[in-house]
Amino acid sequence: MSSPALWEDTIQPGSSWSLILRRGRELRLEDLDGGANVAAVFYNFDCPVERYNIDTLKAQHAAHLTKRLVLYSDMGRILCSITEDSCGWHDPLGGHNDAAAVLAKYGPSSYQQERNAWHRNTRDNFLTELSRYGLGIRDLPPNVNFFSKIVVGDTGAMEFVPRNSRPGDYVTLRAEMNLLVVLDTGQHPLDPNPLYDPKPVKFAVREAAPVAPDDPCRLSRPENARGFINTERYFL
Repeated sequence: MSSPALWEDTIQPGSSWSLILRRGRELRLEDLDGGANVAAVFYNFDCPVERYNIDTLKAQHAAHLTKRLVLYSDMGRILCSITEDSCGWHDPLGGHNDAAAVLAKYGPSSYQQERNAWHRNTRDNFLTELSRYGLGIRDLPPNVNFFSKIVVGDTGAMEFVPRNSRPGDYVTLRAEMNLLVVLDTGQHPLDPNPLYDPKPVKFAVREAAPVAPDDPCRLSRPENARGFINTERYFL
């Protein structure tokens, strides 16, 4: 049974949020309407030069993220583990939109004319959140796109799978380090929808259960057992 939420809120469509997720707590993301995308970047809050690394895929022989897998830092430590996942597929390859891409795809827009419905982009939203912690463009690592699915064909072309996530789908991340997490609900850059139509996402922070020796994320890959050892040594 999940512990009571310490903090919960909703990230509005096309908006960003950042939080410090302490080791031993978990972050649950929930797609409220279906078809959401949550672009996310992760840092060691105590030393932000350590951050999410795409070698997460190579270490686990995977091309997408789901339950029992983990997110590695560039120091070979585990930032967080995926302990629950009703969606089943999260994209670590597709990147995120910037202002030029949003303008080209959805047309011109301004806050003065459209207020909170104006067309925002994930790149600028990320940088706005990072600036609150003294970080900038050179600190921006690859992102994960939770709730989105892309498949890679024989030619290497990536194809977006619409509506991969249904209303109420969720994913839970357990922090194995003290994390700075930056989230944005902008549309996936490969989403073929010609309309600007980002979706809201609910988040909740809870206390996580202690990591047991037989934890599924620890045992799912031989590399993960070593990653947990590296992380535990860091906190000795």
